[in-house]
Amino acid sequence: MSQAQQFEFKTEIKQLLDIITHSLYTSREIFLRELVSNASDALDKLRFEQSRSAEIVSPDLDLQISITADEENRQLVITDTGIGMTQDELVENIGTIAHSGSAEFIRQAMADQANSSNIIGRFGVGFYSVFMVADKVTIRTRSFRPEAKGVEWSSDGMGTYSVAELDEDMPRGTTLTVHLKEEGKEFAEPNRIKSIIKKHSNFISFPILVQGEKANTVQALWRENKFSITPEQYTEFYKFLTYDHEEPLDTLHLSVDAPVQFSALAFVPPRSQDTFGFDRDNYGLDLYVRRVLIQSKNKDLIPEYLGFVRGVVDTEDLPLNISRETLQENLLIRKIATTLTKQILTHLKKLGQDKDRYITFWKEHAKRFKLGYSDFANQEAFGELLRFNSSRHEDKDGLISLDEYIEAAKEGQKEIYYISGPSREAVEQNPHLEIFRAKGVEVLYLYEPVDEFVMDSLRKFKEFELKATENADIANLEQFASAADKADKPEDLNTEETKDMDRFLARVQEILGDRITEARISKRLSQSPSCLVSPDGSTSQMHKIMQLVTKDSSIPKKIFEINQDHKLVRNLLSVFAKNEKDEFVATIVEQLYESALLMDGYLADPHKMVSRLNKLMEDSSAWYKEREGK
Repeated sequence: MSQAQQFEFKTEIKQLLDIITHSLYTSREIFLRELVSNASDALDKLRFEQSRSAEIVSPDLDLQISITADEENRQLVITDTGIGMTQDELVENIGTIAHSGSAEFIRQAMADQANSSNIIGRFGVGFYSVFMVADKVTIRTRSFRPEAKGVEWSSDGMGTYSVAELDEDMPRGTTLTVHLKEEGKEFAEPNRIKSIIKKHSNFISFPILVQGEKANTVQALWRENKFSITPEQYTEFYKFLTYDHEEPLDTLHLSVDAPVQFSALAFVPPRSQDTFGFDRDNYGLDLYVRRVLIQSKNKDLIPEYLGFVRGVVDTEDLPLNISRETLQENLLIRKIATTLTKQILTHLKKLGQDKDRYITFWKEHAKRFKLGYSDFANQEAFGELLRFNSSRHEDKDGLISLDEYIEAAKEGQKEIYYISGPSREAVEQNPHLEIFRAKGVEVLYLYEPVDEFVMDSLRKFKEFELKATENADIANLEQFASAADKADKPEDLNTEETKDMDRFLARVQEILGDRITEARISKRLSQSPSCLVSPDGSTSQMHKIMQLVTKDSSIPKKIFEINQDHKLVRNLLSVFAKNEKDEFVATIVEQLYESALLMDGYLADPHKMVSRLNKLMEDSSAWYKEREGK
């Protein structure tokens, strides 16, 4: 070996090394990922030279990475048979931070450490992460060029480094000998090395041998042609990725060239991992750069509402360097996420053509998927994927899409109607459903609070306005013929009774006072005696949700509608006509109002209502007893 040339690090570079080894890396094991990535890159470059028929020394050498761990001597040796380096290339590539061009890098990095990861990315100093665990590193390398000689670089990462040309012959490639610190001795354990390889570098395309045994055993399927992959291979990879024992419900394999280049392999699991809503934040796709894991469960690659999707994304366009530790502001990641979101939504639309499989998807993942109501960029695609139970179904298990609702809509209908409630049984007892049932107009049933936000955000689907039943314009419904006339409908009010009704409404307003905005005759009721209608267009369900947020327990003022054809109202009108101040009238009006509050979920204190009901039952039972005694 020729006389080694000694070089001394500058003070600023010592400071920079301290930043790299202690601040910018969150986990010490990442050093091995860096070194393996560099070795893989060297092998890729050699393969390129082979493809263009360049003259290469030792052309028959297998392309591989070998790692040997020596626990007794606390040493780790990493060898690749890649492109190797000349002395000039060694100084250029490995000695970057000792290179004359580092001055600007030092200035920028020291000025703004918060953004130093982006700066470092342009200089490629990820190699120096090895000094997190090493007190000395030696590199012996020989370029693929036949005339090249071997070179040795050595440093303790503290004060100096040396470079020397080797006299003896050595094979093509690069060998790093890492002398571990006492606190880094765990990285001389073969099993520890294998676990790191499986975690970070499992999909490197070249064999990685640890103590002579191949450690990267799973094929990077996303890099393969999807037409050459069998369903069994996809299933095997899915189980490896997720530890699930079942097959995936669906598989999406993408290779995208524009507007950004990346490959992706994503799966829709057959079961939700968030059954009780406690694990909603545990989502994301694994991000790879050239088969090297950069970050597990990267949340920036996929919106939360598609968080049920499991899989990997691989791109060539991110640098293999320390900048991957702070990816949140990376423009490339945002472009990948935008493209990937559109692709997943398109794929789910295709899945929707298989109704049985889509029902399985919906029942497992709908709760999370509905959070997409705030994705305004993909609102139409989101709306096409929604499914609802409706009045056409016999039970709560039926599902239809908004498109299917439109297909069955009545001629002239321009609204998609919906109603909210805690269950199908509760919804079907809601007075606001009566006119829709009478007119044969379909209504979607919403059972979850998030459904209100979905409808409020969409507002329209295709050319149809989304409208809550309680806010429906009755004039739009009156154009439709009734599905069936009620045989027991009473005769219309005569002139005198109409006058009594006007005065009766005024009395109702007097009894309920400022608890209501007005009392009026209802055109929507056919079976119930009364209901409450919001004057501002908000639904009862949405109002209650907002009350929970604002901790407001007040009862909203609404319009009190009365069904003048109901027998109870007709009887009450007769009593009122004889005595406008009859206490029975006031009692029944109070009862009807509180019953409507109860139906809408606003009656917090039922004590008065129960007491009133008991008194009414007592009086009616006495009347019944007297009648039966005659």
